[in-house]
Amino acid sequence: MQQDLQPGQGEITESNSQSPQKPKNEVLEWIKAIAIALVLVILIRWLLFKPFIVDGPSMQPNFHTGERVIVNEILYDIRTPQRGEVIVFHVPSEGRDFIKRVIGVAGDTVKVEGDVVTVNGEPVNETYIQGAIDDAHNNNSLYNNKNFPNEDFTDGTVPEGHVFVMGDNRSDSTDSRMIGYVPLGDIVGRADLIFWPVKDITLINH
Repeated sequence: MQQDLQPGQGEITESNSQSPQKPKNEVLEWIKAIAIALVLVILIRWLLFKPFIVDGPSMQPNFHTGERVIVNEILYDIRTPQRGEVIVFHVPSEGRDFIKRVIGVAGDTVKVEGDVVTVNGEPVNETYIQGAIDDAHNNNSLYNNKNFPNEDFTDGTVPEGHVFVMGDNRSDSTDSRMIGYVPLGDIVGRADLIFWPVKDITLINH
């Protein structure tokens, strides 16, 4: 197998006539490498991933105000969202973006009664908030105070091209129980990483 040769080894050596060009060539290579790196950073920053700042208590205990997350903007160009994934999406009526968790996808029938969430008649194992639910029950109260379907949204079947989302903080979240199903076209992407503050850095569990 061919290997790179160090100066002075093998039969290939640099002539004195080429040595003055070496510093110039190295500078050009560094400039090109830096330029390529900057282009890649810009592409990744603006086309593939986007930072998002959590604002409000609706996703506690898993997300908190001021945390910064990286949102994967290309994943849903490849496939549709799946149950359990945390997404960021536009809410035109609010003029801002929300971060919530996908509970149901197109064709699913969703029902929320107290702290029991069922999809297609099967209870959802919500490990991501089980501790908070248990704490509420230990205090003789419910973690959730808004059911679904309800008087505002009577159809519990998720229509094609939409998802049903809820905040992890069930009693303090404006979500599909209040704003309805989220169109796929309004989804920015999937939240994949908490990167700030440093003590909270973690991959997001979906």
